[in-house]
Parts: sequence; C-alpha cells; structure tokens
Amino acid sequence: MKEIVQNATPEGRKGASVLFHDAGGNRARTVKALSLYIERMKKKGYSFTTVTGALGAHSANHPARTLAVWEGRALIWAAAVSHSALPFLMGLLGLVGFSVIGRLLLMVVLAWWHRRSRERRRWRWVQEVTDPVSVIVPAYNEKECIANTLKSLSASTHPIEILVVDDGSTDGTADIAEAMGLPNVRVLRQVNAGKPAALNRGIAHASHELIVMMDGDTVFEPTTVRELVRPFADSRVGAVAGNAKVGNRGKLIGAWQHIEYVMGFNLDRRMYDLLRCMPTIPGAIGAFRRRALLEAGGMSADTLAEDTDITIALHRAGWRVVYQEHARAWTEAPSSLGQLWKQRYRWSYGTMQALWKHRRSLIDRGPSGRFGRVGMPLVVLFQILTPLCAPLIDLFTLYGVIFLDPVRSLLAWAALLLVQLLGAAYAFRLDRENYRPLAVLPLQQIAYRQLMYLVLLHSCVTAATGALLPWQKLKRTGEVDTPRAPEAVR
Repeated sequence: MKEIVQNATPEGRKGASVLFHDAGGNRARTVKALSLYIERMKKKGYSFTTVTGALGAHSANHPARTLAVWEGRALIWAAAVSHSALPFLMGLLGLVGFSVIGRLLLMVVLAWWHRRSRERRRWRWVQEVTDPVSVIVPAYNEKECIANTLKSLSASTHPIEILVVDDGSTDGTADIAEAMGLPNVRVLRQVNAGKPAALNRGIAHASHELIVMMDGDTVFEPTTVRELVRPFADSRVGAVAGNAKVGNRGKLIGAWQHIEYVMGFNLDRRMYDLLRCMPTIPGAIGAFRRRALLEAGGMSADTLAEDTDITIALHRAGWRVVYQEHARAWTEAPSSLGQLWKQRYRWSYGTMQALWKHRRSLIDRGPSGRFGRVGMPLVVLFQILTPLCAPLIDLFTLYGVIFLDPVRSLLAWAALLLVQLLGAAYAFRLDRENYRPLAVLPLQQIAYRQLMYLVLLHSCVTAATGALLPWQKLKRTGEVDTPRAPEAVR
C-alpha cells in the first residue's frame, strides 16, 4: 500500500489528476491505500475537488439546453446501434469471405474438371465443321475500329460471308467498310434503331445456317471462326460463347480489365459450361444456329443486355449453350473510368432486367427450369449479392487496423488476397497468358472492387426505381489492331 501511495503522490507542490486503477481483481489493497492517500495529502495541504469544480464548470445537475440533450441522446443511440450491429456485421463479413473464397474454389475446381474433360476428347464436336458461316458486325460510329475488324475477318481460314449492319452511323462507318472493297462483304444501312435491331437485320439477310456475331471494335484471329463453330458438330448445341480478351491492356485500367476478363469471365464460363447454365454469350464473340435464334424469338430490345437475354432464352427453348476457349477475340476495353462506368452500369442493369424478364424459369420444368434453379441463383449470388457485399472485407480490414489488431487484420486481408492471386494465376495458366499483369492485382482489389461496387449499387437503385436507361455508346480509339497469338506462360 505504501508503494501505491508513493506512486500517486505528485512531485513538489504541483496539483495532479490521479487515477486509481488495478485492472480488476481484488481491490481491497487499492481501497485501503486510497483512504491513507487522502489523509496524507490533506496533511500536506492538498484539497480534493470534482472535475467540474476544478474546471469551474456548471454542476452535472445543471439543466442542459434542448440541443445538447438531443446531441447526447443521438450519441447514446449511435453507440447502442453500433454495439448491436457489430455482431451482425461480423457474421455478414464471415459469410461474404466464405462466399468469395467458395466461389473462387468452385470456379478453379470446375475449370480444372472442364479442362480434363476436353483433354479426354469426350466431346462429339472435336471434329471439324466445314459449313460456311455468316458473320454479322453491327456498327454504330465505329470509324476508328471497323477497318481493323474487317481486315481480321478477311484473313479467316473458315469460309465466311460478312454482313456489316450500319445502324445510322454519322461518322462514315459504312463508307469506310464499302471503300475497303473486301470480298464477301455486304454493307446494310438502316436508320438508327439500336443494336438488337441491327443484329436482327443481319440475321434476316444472312445466307447460312451458322451465324457468328461480333462487335465493331473487335478483331478475330484467322482461326477464330473455325474454332468457334466446332461445337455445332453436336446437334444439341444452339449457341457457342467464345473467349473474349482485352486487346488494349497496356495501361493500368486495361490491365485491371484484362485480369477480370481472364479470371472473372472466362473462368466463370468454364464453370457454367460444366453446369450447363451459361448465362451470357459475349457480344464480342458468339455463334448461333439460325433455327435456335428464331425459336428463341431473335434478338430482343426488352433489356440493355441483349446477349444475356438471348442466352437465357436459348436455354429455356431447350438448346445447349457451350464455351469454346480456343476461339479468341480481341476487343477494345474502355480506357477511362467514365467509359468503364457506363459500360458496366449497362451490363449490370441489363443483367438484372434479363433475370427479371425470365423469372418464370424458376418454376418451369425441363431445360428452362434447370436454368432457373441452377443458373439464375448462381448469377444472383456471384454477380450481384457477393459483389455488393465484397467491400465489407476492405472496410473491416481498415476498422481492424485502426481499432483492433492491425497485424492480424492485415494478415487476414493478405491471406484472402493470396487465395485470389493463386486462383488468378491458375486462370492465366489455362488461357496461356503472361503472369506479369497480376502484379497490379492488389491495387485492383483495393480500387477496382470499390468502383464495381458503386456501379452495381447504382444499377440496383435504377432497377428499384424503375428508371429508364438509354443505350450508351462508348468512345473508341482503334487501339486493337491485328490479332495476336496467345502469350507464352512464364
């Protein structure tokens, strides 16, 4: 007790604020020391007062102003809500973390299974398909890209006809296409009516049963069409999704999208292929049977994601939709954050529209019901709910660094990042891509993920309010030139 009293005695004649605290346990010694301390300090001439007394403040019993009362109540309520919500948020964080890791592991395992299945050549469509193909290129103000697109198609090793459907361009796109004088190219002009109308116009004028659709900013490799139509050797296949790649990946925003395409899109498609519930044939590269398109009602303008809409419609009509990873297309990705926002906003909102349009598949029987009860929940979980909650991982990491254990918080975040990095490396290996772009993966997880979250949140608000969203044309630069062979894995 003498030691407690001695440690609490101020030096000289200075005043002091003294805290008697023993971290719990048996407080008998502290209480006994306090009485001795008070007696000793009074003998030395010290007096004791309250905090309000020392500050010359009003008594605690002094009536507070109305504003101060409500400020205090608000603080108490906020603290209570925060304390009550923390367990819920921690549980939600665990669920999100499990979902993110579970989704990645599921994709990797099924992608491995998909590759093994293809290697064993158990598919009927490994044989060549020699039927000629009609390639439809819808174009609206694509003067920067259309020449490169048509040059790449003219080098195709598969017999094709090319239909450029100019949807009311004002920049001379159709004139450029005609002036090139390429064989087997027809240019169809129409007043601006939107991409679905342009595609339907191309379908109506196509000469062949097999139809390939691509964007006007995309280039094909010489073997792309030949590889893309191989699956049609199986009469059950109604459509084929190709392997879309980012051609302008030299800058940071392009590298982020490159990682997303390889890991998030093409790895996904391997999983969906095995589960027979492919939700989207990319507009940049897809192939269809004309009969399947007509049975599904053609390209619809009901949604902003006509590619997702027609894919789901094909499933519901009983056709198989498969993925052909060897059919590669090089597309020009948005090169600015504003352009990227517009594109992903349209994609995510259009996907929600397509899911709502085909909601009856949840209770249907047969192939339609299969997609409704397998594919639709996967799309909602992995493309809407999980991305909406994913930023919780970063927020709780920041919270842990500031208020909890910074080392453990950062280690947990790094462990999750390592899992994603390994999954991305496997996806790059499957696509025979160079690993160098993965160096920007950590920054992608910090910045890009938040951007995609805001885009998805914007889309959810638009869907909830029922607002209309017009077609949004992206600016093109023509950066993607001749097709490139896949980079060697290093």
